[in-house]
Amino acid sequence: MSVMAEIKRVVTPVDFSDNSKTIAESAAYFAGKFGASMYLVFVVQNFEDYSGFFVPQMSMPTLEGELLESAEHKMSSFCEEMDDFCKKAGVSELKFKVFMGDVAEQIVEHAVDVEADLIIMGTHGYKGLEKIMFGSVADKVVRSAGCPVMTINPYTCC
Repeated sequence: MSVMAEIKRVVTPVDFSDNSKTIAESAAYFAGKFGASMYLVFVVQNFEDYSGFFVPQMSMPTLEGELLESAEHKMSSFCEEMDDFCKKAGVSELKFKVFMGDVAEQIVEHAVDVEADLIIMGTHGYKGLEKIMFGSVADKVVRSAGCPVMTINPYTCC
């Protein structure tokens, strides 16, 4: 008889799209069934990926600093909203982190850093030009993660 690894730490990326709350609540419900800790992560896309598309009015370090600060504030508010739901769902601990860089790479690296047993993420976030330019983050994470990845289609899950 094979024994499934115990799930103690779940990483869930959010992008603050309309689907983020649905994905985070689904992940919290799942993590709660195991009494696991949940790590929400948001990644500010690296501006190097946008080179040639526009020239910002302010310097890159200033703009990146302001974006990180704004993302930290938004993530803190998002986690405050999620806190009661996570407690009711049985999540043992809710933490969050904000990074800047390649979205898929940062998600996978964070999962390694916290020794995640599972990544739970949406199959759909923002759409349109961003998806065309950068490809599917979920696909990249599934292909490169060192732990299992559970994907949730927010249009069919809840």
